[in-house]
Amino acid sequence: MAFDAYDRSLDLLRTLAALLKKLTRIDPDLAKQMRRAAQSITQNITEANQRTGKDRQHLFRVALGSAAEVGGCLEIALALEYVEASELADALALVDRVRAMTYRLSSK
Repeated sequence: MAFDAYDRSLDLLRTLAALLKKLTRIDPDLAKQMRRAAQSITQNITEANQRTGKDRQHLFRVALGSAAEVGGCLEIALALEYVEASELADALALVDRVRAMTYRLSSK
């Protein structure tokens, strides 16, 4: 499952690419925060795959927190009317999937 979580995190980055370009023009700070959080998901999953025990769990929890942060950034973009809900549907679905996967991995 850890590799599936990694693959889904990359899918999320690909899905966010166009949105991040748009947000960079509208709200550069929000775009930067979302980009960092999204990259953090993949980086922490990658590192966790090389660790064992509580260290591994901790890194999956960090990835989970970063996924929650991306979800929050997406909700902010919607609330501030930077984007339409239809533009976020795929990204929100992937964020939920990554959160579920990293939650399970952090609990092992």
